[in-house]
Amino acid sequence: MAAAQMYQVIVDSLSTHVAVLDENGLIVETNRAWQQFARDNGMREPVDCVGLNYLAICESGSRESVDSCAIARAIRKVLAGESEEFLTQYSCHSPNEQRWFSLRVLPYRDRQTRRVIVTHENITPIMLAQEQLRVQEKELQRKTEKLEETNTALKVLLEHRQRDREQLEERIVANIRELALPYLEKVRDSSLAQRQRTLVDIAINHLGDIVSPFLNRLSTVNLLLTPQEIEVAALVRQGKSSQEIADALGVSVATVSFHRKKLRRKLGLSRNGANLRTYLLSLQ
Repeated sequence: MAAAQMYQVIVDSLSTHVAVLDENGLIVETNRAWQQFARDNGMREPVDCVGLNYLAICESGSRESVDSCAIARAIRKVLAGESEEFLTQYSCHSPNEQRWFSLRVLPYRDRQTRRVIVTHENITPIMLAQEQLRVQEKELQRKTEKLEETNTALKVLLEHRQRDREQLEERIVANIRELALPYLEKVRDSSLAQRQRTLVDIAINHLGDIVSPFLNRLSTVNLLLTPQEIEVAALVRQGKSSQEIADALGVSVATVSFHRKKLRRKLGLSRNGANLRTYLLSLQ
């Protein structure tokens, strides 16, 4: 097979539509794919389009789906050697299907002849894949936004639940402090037999055990304490010694020790040996 024949077979084997234009924009050669596309789209013979002025068609601007004038300018620039290549994409939909093509203008590599090569390559699968990807990205964005809205609503709900739980804990502590402990302490401090005093102490301690799981916040702890106990607790939390606290509050060291003892009892620290300041620092 001669070289010219082999090259013709190669060009005819391409799926890309190829046309060669002379210096005036006339089509001098097309490949099989170009001719088949013309035939499939109802063009009359000769479907090779040889002799058709492609440049004039572009300059007439008869194709609405592509900037024909820009293609005409690009062809002239490549013919004049002012541009090495031109590339663009355009749609060419038929009544039955959507189609997109990539158009390329290349110089004809022959020093003795001024020509250009125009190719049209069907990129419909790529464009459809990109469109599908855009649809999927939009759907993913929609789902992401919906998930964010759900997370926001859930966060608000959890915050409400947390506040409700804290309020319930504070009501329990306040009720025990205001409705139970004062009367039990009065009973304990009255003239009781040893066994009765022991039972009252046990009841007071059990109430302390009931509220101790709730004492994880300073605001809740304050509900259980008297105003002076709150002052002592704040100074203990700051690391002040009993003498420093006594001087700050204008009371005796014995009074501070008494309040420290009551703080430990109310906070459930009497029996576990935990450090009072460490516990107070742990409160949020």
